[in-house]
Amino acid sequence: MGERYLVIDRLKLSYEGLFNSAEVYNIIAAFFYEKGWDWYEKFNEEQVTSQGKQIKMVFAPWKSASDYYKISIQIRLNMTDVRDVEVEVDGKSVKVNHGVVHIMFDGYVISDRKDKWSSTPLLWFVSVLMDKYFFRQHYAKFETWVKSDVDDLHNKLKTYFNMFKYNYHQ
Repeated sequence: MGERYLVIDRLKLSYEGLFNSAEVYNIIAAFFYEKGWDWYEKFNEEQVTSQGKQIKMVFAPWKSASDYYKISIQIRLNMTDVRDVEVEVDGKSVKVNHGVVHIMFDGYVISDRKDKWSSTPLLWFVSVLMDKYFFRQHYAKFETWVKSDVDDLHNKLKTYFNMFKYNYHQ
């Protein structure tokens, strides 16, 4: 396997209040679908406790950026103490969730995505030299791409949670 370079290290987003857990999932999935990323859901677990539901999800969407590079983002989504709540909006009862949401983003640029340059030590050494000196501009372009997409998704989720505060009041 090629080298995996960390571009975004634990960018965090936390929220406590009203939200819709299905909408949060759909916002994340739709974002990557619209951008043309391949979707991979690593982990999805839900536990029901006396305080509410505990939901843990890990997403690892990826995209082939070139013949040599692949970009990947890992998103860890933890929702704790999620309870179903009914809120009245314009005279209508709407079911939403109340709880705590923690989201953590990691972004990566992965070289040698087809694993062709790792078969012998000499090829691996040549690939490292190529990465460091000749493909530096390509790497920088893909690094910017990962940062941009993580920032866009982070802002989209922040906007969703802020808007949710203003649309639904208890």
